[in-house]
Amino acid sequence: MEDKQYFDVIIVGGSYAGLSAAMALGRALKKVLIIDAGKPCNRQTPHSHNFITQDGVAPNKIANLAKQQVLKYETVHFREDSVVTARRTADKFEITTHQQQVLFADKIILATGIKDIMPDIPGFSECWGISVIHCPYCHGYEVRHRKTGILANGETAFEMSKMIRNWTDDLILFTNGRSILTVEQQTKLIDHGIQILEDEIEEIVHKEGKLQSLALKGGIHLPLDALYARVPFAHHNEVAQQLGCELTEQGYIKTDLMQKTTQSGVFACGDNSTMMRSVASAVYTGSMAGAACNREIIEENF
Repeated sequence: MEDKQYFDVIIVGGSYAGLSAAMALGRALKKVLIIDAGKPCNRQTPHSHNFITQDGVAPNKIANLAKQQVLKYETVHFREDSVVTARRTADKFEITTHQQQVLFADKIILATGIKDIMPDIPGFSECWGISVIHCPYCHGYEVRHRKTGILANGETAFEMSKMIRNWTDDLILFTNGRSILTVEQQTKLIDHGIQILEDEIEEIVHKEGKLQSLALKGGIHLPLDALYARVPFAHHNEVAQQLGCELTEQGYIKTDLMQKTTQSGVFACGDNSTMMRSVASAVYTGSMAGAACNREIIEENF
C-alpha cells in the first residue's frame, strides 16, 4: 500500500460539516483527505443567516473561507472528485472515486449532505433557496410581514402554518389538490386568518428566482413574496448503504450523540444525518464527528 493512498480519515463531502470535521482532525495531527464534488444543496441561496459572526454572508464565501483555513493544516488534503464505492477490508476502508482513484483509510466520515427532489412545478427549482424556502429560522426574518404561502398538506401543513404565522399573518396555505387536513385543523387555521386553497399550482412566476406570483389551474394568479415548502430528499450516493449504515425512518443516516453511525469506524455529520438543515448545525456536528473520530483512533492506538 503506497503511503500517498493511505489516510487516517477520509471525509466524503467537503461543505460545512466536512470542513469542520477536517479542522478538528487537522488540529489533532491526523492525515485527512476531503473528497468533494462541489455541489452543496444551498448553492442557489444568496445569503446565509442565523449563524453567529457570519449572518447575511453568502454561503459560498463562508465555505471558501473555511476551506482556506482548513487547508492551512499540513496534514489535511482536498480532492475535487466524488466517491463511487466504499467497502471495509480486513483492517481498513477502501474508497473508489469517480476518477478511478483507490484510497484507504482507518476511519470514514460521511458529510455528503442530501439532494432535494423538486416537485414538477415550473419555476420551483429556479426559486429554491431564494424565494421558495424551507426554514423560517434561516429565511423568515427577511420575508417577515410579507405575503407568504405554504406548499404542504395534512399534518405537515398544519404544523408549518402554526410555525410560519410567527413571522407573518398574511398567510395562504396551498394544498395543491384536495386538502387532507382534519375538520378541526382547518377550523383552527381559518380562525387564525390562514386561507386554505386546494387549487393545483400550474407555475411559480418569478424573475431570476424571486417569486412574483403563483399561477393556479383555472387562470388565477396570486401575488406572493415567499413560499415555504418541504420537499423529499435523496442521498447523493450509496456509500452509507454500501457500508451497512442504518437509516432512520425519515431516511437520515442514524447516528448517536457523538455522530457515530451503526457501523464501527464510520461517522456521519451534517444534513445527511439530521433534519436541522443549517450551517450552524452542520458546523457543530462536523466538529463533533471529527473530535469523536480522533478520540476513537487514539483509544485504539494507545
